[in-house]
Amino acid sequence: MPSSERVYPVSTGPVTEADGVPGPAGGVDELSLAVAALTAPELAAIVDLVAWVDADWLYVANAAGSARLPVADPDGPWELRFGRHPLASQDPMFAVPLSAALADPSPPNERNAYPFAGRRLLSALGDATRSPDLIVVHTPGHYWPERGGHLGEHGSLDAGQSRAPLLLSGAGVRARGTHPEAARVIDVAPTLATLAGVSMRDPEGSALTELVGPGARHVVGLLWDGANSNDLLAMAAAGELPGVARLLAEGVALAGGAIAEFPSVTLTNHTSALTGVGPGRHGILHNVYFDRAVGRQVIVNDVKTWHAACDQLRDGVETLFEAVTRERPDAVSACVNEPVDRGAHYSTFGLVREMGAGAGDGPGDMNDYLPPAEGDPHASERWVRENPDYAWSTRVDALGLAQVVQLWGADATPPDVMWWNTTVTDTGHHGGGPYSEQARASLRDADARLVAFLDLLEERGLLADTAILLTADHGSEAADPTCRGDWGEALRATGIPFRDEGYGFIYLGQSAVPPEPTTPTAP
Repeated sequence: MPSSERVYPVSTGPVTEADGVPGPAGGVDELSLAVAALTAPELAAIVDLVAWVDADWLYVANAAGSARLPVADPDGPWELRFGRHPLASQDPMFAVPLSAALADPSPPNERNAYPFAGRRLLSALGDATRSPDLIVVHTPGHYWPERGGHLGEHGSLDAGQSRAPLLLSGAGVRARGTHPEAARVIDVAPTLATLAGVSMRDPEGSALTELVGPGARHVVGLLWDGANSNDLLAMAAAGELPGVARLLAEGVALAGGAIAEFPSVTLTNHTSALTGVGPGRHGILHNVYFDRAVGRQVIVNDVKTWHAACDQLRDGVETLFEAVTRERPDAVSACVNEPVDRGAHYSTFGLVREMGAGAGDGPGDMNDYLPPAEGDPHASERWVRENPDYAWSTRVDALGLAQVVQLWGADATPPDVMWWNTTVTDTGHHGGGPYSEQARASLRDADARLVAFLDLLEERGLLADTAILLTADHGSEAADPTCRGDWGEALRATGIPFRDEGYGFIYLGQSAVPPEPTTPTAP
């Protein structure tokens, strides 16, 4: 999630001539040069693999080998071109449960798994003007603080960074216990729609009808940004997350959680969760990307652009809130602290827009409207004190809880469908890495706010009539502070013009376009 102190700079190359950027020598294949540079053995510690589409094939390669997949058959089989397959395992249950993840943290490519890799990569490469020519996937352990990296990371294709939790509880939820299976983030909106008695229009995901059905009077989706699925389930079982434990007592968890779309970053997957389609359909390719149609960088995951994120949705894409209104015109929906809010009757960012967001440094910067973090009864005092981003996220989440209490309070008619986004969990996992004291504190803080909400529902006699889904937008995996490096130097050495957005989306022939002014934000 965003903070107020991060930027999205652009890496370009080469820039050596006064009149702009020289192209490569005549006839040189820019894509081949870039792939060769990025798959060189000396970059193997930081480049997990690269991916691109050419002549109806999806290609993947790294220093150890290459494979390809027909675009028309995204589920395979793959064809090995040479060496070892970079995506040899696509097991969605890899490194589950917590003990398995801890036994082999941030594993190298040959021991890792990449669930639903073909479909996820093809979606990321599927937008006509926003998708890059070439995708670079970091190794799980790559630590890149110079480019905004953290001790806890996400964004990559592998299971650890892609695995979000998925729990379902309450009215309409038929299953109980923990099931040894995994779903996808694009299944979230269709599942919530089913609980609400409606359907999404042309989703790529599927409703989890083996677990749920219609019948809930109220439907609530909770997104705990960046929450590690293994740790969340283990902490709940150990009694450290009583709110999550209350959900599980009346519902079901998938041990494999929900696999994020690629890249496993915030706005891409918030959008996928609330539309039921991947980035190639909804258009929000990354937290930041380049759009050839307008010739500029687009930043969507920023405190000053959140309120306008839905402007980037492609035509024909429907949000959960729009689906509810289409099939249940009398139903009321609410969207708390979530940029993907189009169609919601009540929205945090709708209020921001009404206050004139986007005028200079106006209401698009939320700081003027946030309560103080100090003294928050649902916050870990130590991390509020030690980490400014943790304090900022605490303020955002305190405002979120205040809105939820107002929406569900004794004098209110509660919404039929509500979505509530929590931010501090992402901050805690970034700050300390998964399984750290800070990450676990952030889960406890989110749980404390969940308990306050559950108590309010119980007090009002609404708990038995409410279905609740808890998920995240991606997982979290530990970076290795000794695994350093920058592939930009190798790309610049080829002499080809390129633009690297979000560090991994390579747009060839674009470096002559001046970088846009950067804006404070976070991955």
